[in-house]
Amino acid sequence: MIVPKVDKNEFDKELQPKVRSLRVLSFLASKPWGVILLQRLFRLMRGKDIPGLINKERFIPSQNGGPAIRVRIFRPKGETPLPAMLYLHGGGYLMGVPELSLRIIKQYIKARPCVIVAPDYRKGLQEGYPNGFNDCYDTLLWMKEHYRDLNISSPKFVVAGHSAGGGLTAAVSQKACDRGEVDIAFQMPIYPMIDHRQNTVSAKEMGKGVPVWNAKSNALGWSTYLQSCKKEIPVYASVALAQRHDHLPPTITFVGEMEPFKDETLQYVSALKKANIAVEFALFPGAFHAFEQLVKTAQIAQQANDFHLNAWKKYYDSYLTQ
Repeated sequence: MIVPKVDKNEFDKELQPKVRSLRVLSFLASKPWGVILLQRLFRLMRGKDIPGLINKERFIPSQNGGPAIRVRIFRPKGETPLPAMLYLHGGGYLMGVPELSLRIIKQYIKARPCVIVAPDYRKGLQEGYPNGFNDCYDTLLWMKEHYRDLNISSPKFVVAGHSAGGGLTAAVSQKACDRGEVDIAFQMPIYPMIDHRQNTVSAKEMGKGVPVWNAKSNALGWSTYLQSCKKEIPVYASVALAQRHDHLPPTITFVGEMEPFKDETLQYVSALKKANIAVEFALFPGAFHAFEQLVKTAQIAQQANDFHLNAWKKYYDSYLTQ
């Protein structure tokens, strides 16, 4: 794949000092050996807890013939039944563990009390669609079946995730609404990875020089994830293919201007709004992928986190507890 060079000066000024070092991530994520290395590092975090919260680990059955699914469960201390969120971590469908997202999980619970269930879904060079997606959807069904045992207040859930986790969020919500199996109060697919075609301007132009996740890492992620899809690509694998949006839940999302997922996020938001779905959305100029997590002290990162958590509180109050 021939991709253009993006100059460091095109990024937000406070993000520019981190561009060079974070290019290492996009380079590693574009190579199979780099993915293996990163995943070995990420696995070292398995079992890490959030101080001050109740932290549990469970292994729940797969409904699709897969191995037991490791899930992490986080909640505030106390016995009061609380609303619940299914949280799906990112990693390009290639890598990652729930424990990589402990900071944002803690922020969600601090902003509004809830139970968060985060599956360690299947991913990697040998585990493409539908295995990881099935693990996520099975976890949602398990939450519905066992919500009283989990001390959850009702079987009405939030689904959220970042990057590939955002793509899985949109896909899980799509299937739940298509089938009417689970009540989704609202979804938060943050800078979601949802279009395997990679034919938007941002997917093509965010190439060399783009840190964290670029066109080449995107190509590896999609080719690996869809390796078992020999003919038609299913909607739940690439939710940008969905034709119906009017039955989807209210949505919160944001994206940086300087990353491959910008245009597909904008198109998804436009489709939701056209279907009269309530959407809270923000676009952050000069920002690369996952900027708000990797350069937390930058003003633009603080703005993104404020937007995200304020929208979370607003939707929690409006759609989850009414």
